[in-house]
Amino acid sequence: MKLGVIGAKLGHTASPAIHDKLFRILQVQDRSRYGVLEMDRNDIPNELQRLRREGYTGANVTIPYKLDVMPYLTDISREARIIGAVNTIHFTDHGTFGYNTDYCGFGRSLAHAGISVKDKDCVVLGSGGGARAIIQYLFDYGAKSIVVVSRHPHSKSEFEAFTKHIGVNIIDYHTFELSGRGDLLVNCTPVGMFPNIDGCPISEGAIARFPAVVDIVYNPKDTCILQAAKRHGARTLNGMYMLVAQAIGSEEIWMDQDIASNVIEQIAREMEHYYEK
Repeated sequence: MKLGVIGAKLGHTASPAIHDKLFRILQVQDRSRYGVLEMDRNDIPNELQRLRREGYTGANVTIPYKLDVMPYLTDISREARIIGAVNTIHFTDHGTFGYNTDYCGFGRSLAHAGISVKDKDCVVLGSGGGARAIIQYLFDYGAKSIVVVSRHPHSKSEFEAFTKHIGVNIIDYHTFELSGRGDLLVNCTPVGMFPNIDGCPISEGAIARFPAVVDIVYNPKDTCILQAAKRHGARTLNGMYMLVAQAIGSEEIWMDQDIASNVIEQIAREMEHYYEK
């Protein structure tokens, strides 16, 4: 089984390490390989055809190509279509199909951390591509309210159209700092990610208003926002479990089988120190 991750610059991607660990656990390492598939945006249609010709089973897609691949797919899953982004491609005899496993990966990570969204007031920081799957999941699983905090509210017409049908309120950071509060805070911005690990998207005072805080950043494992949340007794979760869970979700599609949650937990534990080498 030939697999890989599609992106622009992938020198620091953890995806091959995650999938190699899975192959070892499932004892399929002799017949499975996962590589890096760097490509230019203009080459995407030709590259997808090449991968299919060369017998690839599938590929993950990372930023900035999660939207770019969509016009060249035979069909797209419900989640990926609504979210407007594809992170998993499956090559089959019947065509090339797109999915979004960030959606289920986020859900699995919340379940692992014991964080419920049903009837909760949720706040999402950021309006980029990474926020869409999170927002859709929060809506589908019964969040009482969803507020998105953006540096430039209402400046992204596509994002605003996506959020309009689920009643999301979009505010700026100044408004949030004055009065923003809720049950769950999710950081979907890259602020605090390596190498700029001292950055924090909001003040500690604002962070302290939330009993549960999730950061989808996974390098470093304890970002500034999570450190502040811990100081105020919040339940916290970084992005590594979600990264592993979305990878396993892709493998479930490619292998056409369910993979036990304890496998995700094992790989996530092993990956926690991946970037400390």
